Amino acid sequence: MAAHARIRILIADHRPIVRAGLRQMLSREARFTIVGEAEDGPQLLRRTRELKPRVLLLDAMLAGRAETKFEALRELQRMKRSLQVIALTSTEKDAELMRSARRFLAAALPKQTSFRELTQCIRRVASGESWPDAPETTPGASAGSSRFSSSIPSPDSSPLSDREQQVVELIVQGFKNKEIAERMSIREQTVKNHLHNIFDKLVVSDRLELALYAIHKHLQAASPHA
Repeated sequence: MAAHARIRILIADHRPIVRAGLRQMLSREARFTIVGEAEDGPQLLRRTRELKPRVLLLDAMLAGRAETKFEALRELQRMKRSLQVIALTSTEKDAELMRSARRFLAAALPKQTSFRELTQCIRRVASGESWPDAPETTPGASAGSSRFSSSIPSPDSSPLSDREQQVVELIVQGFKNKEIAERMSIREQTVKNHLHNIFDKLVVSDRLELALYAIHKHLQAASPHA
């Protein structure tokens, strides 16, 4: 790959707000071109064929399961051998699953990885270099580095009320304020009030940053239609 060629990236995650957050962050990098997004397995395979990315950022949940021999990853490997797949894991269970599928991957990174490390990994695997396996326990990033999980409180210390947590989960699933109000049987203004409080408590500025909170709280374990 030419030293200054742009790196074509496809983002695959079942949560719209997580895809949007990754797109926003990665678009700041001059060499990166986000060619598209995918939300499920069939769309992932179709868009990989159509868009021909060099790097795929793949949520571990879309990789396939061990009992089906990681069907999505196997198909991706058959489809385009120059494609470099970086799996993004949210839990230790995800990480263990991706370790067993490591032969299909260029790298596997926890979503608490620093943004700087993610961009380094993308550049490195896009150039054909290897990426070392992560240690069993991922050390914290240095002070001041930008992280997927940012500086948001840990699950055990979350200041959110149950209702606020419900609002966050619905936002992660892609619902607008009016739709959230209907699902929770409250007024739209009440939803806005909840959001104002959530932003203040978590020190975030918009819906995209709430995706980082959702990752940190492992909300992806919940059904996307709950």
